[in-house]
Amino acid sequence: MEKVRIDKWLWAARFFKTRSLAKQAIEGGKVHADGQRVKASKEITTGTTLVIRKGWDQLEVEVLALSDQRRGADIAQTLYRETEASVAKREQARAERKASNAGIHSERPNKKQRRQIHRFLREQD
Repeated sequence: MEKVRIDKWLWAARFFKTRSLAKQAIEGGKVHADGQRVKASKEITTGTTLVIRKGWDQLEVEVLALSDQRRGADIAQTLYRETEASVAKREQARAERKASNAGIHSERPNKKQRRQIHRFLREQD
């Protein structure tokens, strides 16, 4: 196998759960091959560099092997290798997000805390 459609490869490499999700990501401009925006029908070969944006993360991977069949996760990870710069950039971005949310509590106040908040607001008026 010398060439595979990029949407099939992304699905086989387990970047996306379905081919239609892979196609939507490609059409949305979230996947670039060798620095250029691509179409879902673009055929890739080994050695191609892909930039894939998923959620908060941006992965830069090099295609090591081709497959058009979805296999287990351990086999799928042998199809690509993430670059060292990409790993470092993702770790740094995760640390920055974690640090920016350090003082924010996502829990709702309980009954006692709500009373205290209401009492404080009444005293301010």
